[in-house]
Amino acid sequence: MSWQEYYQRHCMRAEQAIRLVRSGDIVSIGHAAGEPTALIDAMVANAENLHGVELLHMVLLGKGSYLAEGMNGHFRHNSLFVGGAARKAVEQGRADFTPCYFHRIPELLRTTLQPDVAMIMVSPPDEEGNCSLGVSVDYTLASALEAKTILAQVNRHMPRCHGDCFLKVTDIAAFVEHDQPLIELLPVEIGQTERAIGKHCASLIQDGDCLQLGIGALPDAVLLCLRDKNELGLHTEMFSDGAIDLIRNGNINGRRKTLHPGKHVSTFLMGSQRLYDFVDDNPSVYMAPVDYVNNPWVIGQNDHLVSINSCVQIDLTGQVCSESVGLRQISAVGGQVDFIRGASLSKGGKSIIAVSATAAGGRISKIVPVLDEGAAVTTNRMDVEYIVTEYGIADLKGKTLRERAASLIQVAHPDFRPMLTEIYEQRFHQKWAV
Repeated sequence: MSWQEYYQRHCMRAEQAIRLVRSGDIVSIGHAAGEPTALIDAMVANAENLHGVELLHMVLLGKGSYLAEGMNGHFRHNSLFVGGAARKAVEQGRADFTPCYFHRIPELLRTTLQPDVAMIMVSPPDEEGNCSLGVSVDYTLASALEAKTILAQVNRHMPRCHGDCFLKVTDIAAFVEHDQPLIELLPVEIGQTERAIGKHCASLIQDGDCLQLGIGALPDAVLLCLRDKNELGLHTEMFSDGAIDLIRNGNINGRRKTLHPGKHVSTFLMGSQRLYDFVDDNPSVYMAPVDYVNNPWVIGQNDHLVSINSCVQIDLTGQVCSESVGLRQISAVGGQVDFIRGASLSKGGKSIIAVSATAAGGRISKIVPVLDEGAAVTTNRMDVEYIVTEYGIADLKGKTLRERAASLIQVAHPDFRPMLTEIYEQRFHQKWAV
């Protein structure tokens, strides 16, 4: 049987495909902009016939209708990254959170959390009968390879990305052809604070460095400040719209990369339609699974790897919380520690935590004497190197606790420095030295 015949025999409506999900199944759902919304909607519509289904998902960009209170008993969401749509359900105990380094999630899917069903979104098959996972390779490929049954939404709007990101048509149990634009995350406004932080971060980046960046105002602000840099590379868990102009202008070309030279390596993508158009059939973009892209040993093979991440709080010893407000889980570790440790293995590598000095309109300092009670230590103080705020750069590498505290006070908001200085003097039994 040809792959074309196989494909036609296994094409069906979403309502038919979802019957392959059984009560008690573990179902892995494609990540972020690769979320197969047609399959999810059909599954939720079939809730009365399903009980005790565990749903594994990381960043949830869609409606999250299976998180509604009326879904109790039918579905229970096991969040691998608590985004905005899942926070309330996790807080109220109607959903769970599983902590895990991003690069180790495929290992969980092969062992502890092996899925019965993988629901994914793919591009239409190519001439050889291969479908691209497009903008969501990360753990989605591993879940598909490990699941007993793969259900795929085939979407002409899913970019056909290159790299280690393909599935054979004959590996998939059901195809649901449903075309819809991918969920977009539009660029956010960059303010003066972000621009100041971006400028400080850019001062730590040299020509030829290889970058890991995320999404949002701070990464975009850093990128805005790199227009005078040359031959930069990308090896990052994800990139967004902010990188496009630098790639097109030649600032980012990957020529000096020591691993995958000339390729922009990523494991998933989120952004606007402009980004999705840019990566479609673009051979310079190399998409690969997260247990490769985010593996610290692999990351470290890139010389001069600079990782840039953000956080919620930093205490005066350098402990970093990036995922909770006290006991309230608001995100997860993601790839932060993967890349910080990868940068430490990289020849000439650097890791940066970039963060505004305050929150809540200036009422709360993000540099604190101690982390809030219950706050998770995402990045421990042995791994932290540079802390950057709008007030400057604190280099903590090789510093004593006293020296760390002094450096962090200098980049805290001026309104909070007297309080932090008082704590410093009490803790270290000496007057503040300017």
